[in-house]
Amino acid sequence: MIRVPEKLRQKMIRKITSFALILLIVSVTAFPALGDDDETNFLVLDKGLTVDYYKSYGEPIIKASVTGDPELKRGETIDLKVKIANIGVIDGFKRLNANQRRINDSTEETIALAEMEEEKEVTTAKDIEAALQSGTKYIEVEPTANLRSVAELETGDTETLSYTIKINSDTPAGDYELLLPVSYQYQKNVKTVTADTVNFGITGVEYSREYEKKNETLRIPISIKSGPKFEVTSISGSLVQGESKLINVTYKNTREEIARDALARIIIMSPLSTEKSIVRLGDIGPGEEKTASFKISADKEALVKNYGINSEIKYVDEDGETSFSESMKVSIPLEATEKKFSITGIAIILIIVIALYQIMNIHRKRNKNDKNASSEENASGDENE
Repeated sequence: MIRVPEKLRQKMIRKITSFALILLIVSVTAFPALGDDDETNFLVLDKGLTVDYYKSYGEPIIKASVTGDPELKRGETIDLKVKIANIGVIDGFKRLNANQRRINDSTEETIALAEMEEEKEVTTAKDIEAALQSGTKYIEVEPTANLRSVAELETGDTETLSYTIKINSDTPAGDYELLLPVSYQYQKNVKTVTADTVNFGITGVEYSREYEKKNETLRIPISIKSGPKFEVTSISGSLVQGESKLINVTYKNTREEIARDALARIIIMSPLSTEKSIVRLGDIGPGEEKTASFKISADKEALVKNYGINSEIKYVDEDGETSFSESMKVSIPLEATEKKFSITGIAIILIIVIALYQIMNIHRKRNKNDKNASSEENASGDENE
């Protein structure tokens, strides 16, 4: 039996333990990433297994803006296109005092320059996630599937993200900001893997990469354009079953811009009807009121109640474009028709009155004749005595 010296035996145990530990860590962390193009999850190897030839200075710089016109309208729901761009630049490289044993200077310099090329990815943003937020109560971002992802964005590249937003109809005109929190990773450092890793069974790995995660909130300026807004300030008149009546509706422009060539329109449904549903109002300035008169008919069998009629105003805005106001409700009461006697009813009543008169007249004459006959009989009896 061969006895191994205690010192040599302990040295072998330490090597075997270190080898097993490295293999375990590499198998769990590094190997799953070897089959992917994205080396984000590469294991950072310990000193002695890597050499760092260069340090790069730079990182991604992400900017965001609205694609198209950033001036939006009140009351609209739109599919907002947000463009994100990476404008990161490399400020320079620094050659570090590093070298590998058993490699001549010319070969090592070639390896160092290859590492420097890999360092240029320092400005590439990976695994980008962005979720749009509103900084005001007047603008609502649709929460469904609001999170958008981009796998990679190199320097000079752009990506368009789409979000659904709704602008409140009462939003004051002016400038606003949408918030875009973004998170991403970028390559912070690259180290060259040495040939010593072969002793631990690691092959095919040229570089060890360190990644850093970054979170920031981008601000996207937008503006809400000024424009007219209308409301119904008064309604006069009422409807009557089976009749046509004139209803006066007064509209007011409550905003800061003039509405030109305004037309007021009502939408009538059975049991109501109208021959003319559109009335020209002309220009309506800020704070100005205009009244439209609509002739509305009601069916004879229409239910007596208040009827809500939809109304809107079509106008030309300051850009010369045709616009429509929000729908406004016009509440109109409908009254029952007055009860009147018809000609037929009057004729029937007259006939009944005449008949009653005739009956009463005949009855009166009969009573008179009976009295006369009784008087004559009494007079004849007195003469015979």
